[in-house]
Amino acid sequence: MERRVFLGTSAAASLAAAPSHGRLNQGVCGGVFRGSGLDFEGQCKALADMGLKAYDLQGPDKFPIMKKYGIVPSMVPGSSPLANGVNDKSLHAEIIKRSHELIDISAAAGAPNMIILSGNRRGKSDAEGMDNTVACLNELKKHAEDKGVTLCMELLNSKVNHPDYQCDRTAWGVEVCRRVGSPRVKLLYDIYHMQIMEGDIIRTIKDNYQWIGHFHTAGNPGRNELSIDQELNYKGIAKSIADLGYKGFLCHEYSPKVKPWKEALLEAVESCNV
Repeated sequence: MERRVFLGTSAAASLAAAPSHGRLNQGVCGGVFRGSGLDFEGQCKALADMGLKAYDLQGPDKFPIMKKYGIVPSMVPGSSPLANGVNDKSLHAEIIKRSHELIDISAAAGAPNMIILSGNRRGKSDAEGMDNTVACLNELKKHAEDKGVTLCMELLNSKVNHPDYQCDRTAWGVEVCRRVGSPRVKLLYDIYHMQIMEGDIIRTIKDNYQWIGHFHTAGNPGRNELSIDQELNYKGIAKSIADLGYKGFLCHEYSPKVKPWKEALLEAVESCNV
């Protein structure tokens, strides 16, 4: 068989088969299905067929469908919108009440994590925002510990996607976690966002690993596929995470731009297969 024919046949076969996931537990966020035309049940079935076991940021109304296909709700949406978060004392009563409810819901569903968002600065200094954030998380940590649910505060970039968001640097988020001092309060380390803000991804993950509870991926620039057209070496990043003994989930949060959704997802899975 001619080499180019063989390669084409091999590629088609690899797309048809369930991919190997290696040492990391990989999952997805909803954006990976952009352009697929699949409803939510179809998405869950596709994940199960591909051997993927986690779906981030889906609420309790979706849990029964996820359970049907053996999909873990790996990061439950939190109790506040992105801009109005735990750094605002005036919102604490409402956030704390709803968060307690979501911790119970998450635990009952076997969901390991719940997202926490710092909110926008709106003139608050790093110190003020941190004091407020720590105070709010201190009200939630005992319940989270008792229920075995990890509260993960997401690191987001304020340069491109989320102007004025306060938890936009690893050091700030780590200091919050250190001050709260709970094994159930950690960071959602979004590789795409921190590449924009800081770079130096592998070293930062290694230096702060004890404070990281979850990972998101996407290609930069553009938040699209994990292809060779973007700047992050996901094979090296994934190997570093796996070598640290990470047992949580790494979920792909890109939206495909060039390739069909399934081809892009298989490529992402292979990029993190170590």
